[in-house]
Amino acid sequence: MKSVRYFFEYILIVALFGLFKMLGYRAASQFGCFLGKTFGPFLRSKKIIRNNLLKFDNSLTPEEVANISNEMWGNYGRILSEYPFISSFRKGYLDKYIIIKNKEKLEEIKNGQPVVFISAHFSNFELMAMVIEKAGVDLSAIYRPLNNKMVNSIMEPLRKKYICKNQIKKGINGVRESLKFFKQGVSIAIMIDQRVSEGEKINFFSHAAHTTTIPAQFVKKFGCKIQPVHIERYNKINFKITFDEQIFIDENANNASISLKLNQWLENKIRKNPSQWIWTHDRWK
Repeated sequence: MKSVRYFFEYILIVALFGLFKMLGYRAASQFGCFLGKTFGPFLRSKKIIRNNLLKFDNSLTPEEVANISNEMWGNYGRILSEYPFISSFRKGYLDKYIIIKNKEKLEEIKNGQPVVFISAHFSNFELMAMVIEKAGVDLSAIYRPLNNKMVNSIMEPLRKKYICKNQIKKGINGVRESLKFFKQGVSIAIMIDQRVSEGEKINFFSHAAHTTTIPAQFVKKFGCKIQPVHIERYNKINFKITFDEQIFIDENANNASISLKLNQWLENKIRKNPSQWIWTHDRWK
């Protein structure tokens, strides 16, 4: 049954991508937002989203929970509609639709030692690695392949061609591959907001959550810098990508304390605009 479902998902994605391309970027984004808000709530557990939001802020009213969830689904839909335009972003849309703040940091990294870029699934998160690589920084990005291998067969080549050519599959083998790249002077980019079974339980909004310690391990092994990057959507179809100040890590810090510091950075960004983060993952499972 799962293979049948995956096949129909694949056909649906192919059809939607074709429709989005016909509509053009602006109209496709609006239509994607409508689709996300209309059908998104039927795809994932409302209970998980509600529980996650209350862990984030237990003072939220039911109306506030519903509003954040609704806006999140709209952002989900917009992201889906933007995939057919990834090549256009790479070729010309970057200057038209994206503002980059503190871009000079990329020049410093390009001419210096490799760093660990950290971020999370904010807004259209795919655009961050694209901007970094297009600026001339040698980069490898850790990602989680989609469960649906047929849909993944569309997405993976798209990512490699237009977002970041060095795509590393999440897992133990991926860590080894990342180390190999890093030793060759290639920076790595990793999302720190997903639950990982091999991570440590670190406080995240005052609740213990399995958290990746890969950035901490790289800091301890190489003495490298942590470069946070954040993306936010504004005016529905525009984006601002910000390269924050590099996070200072005490050389005597352990993996848990380093990871806690990174979680605190993540918390601050989520508080700024909670509807642009993805609340559907069972982060505190």
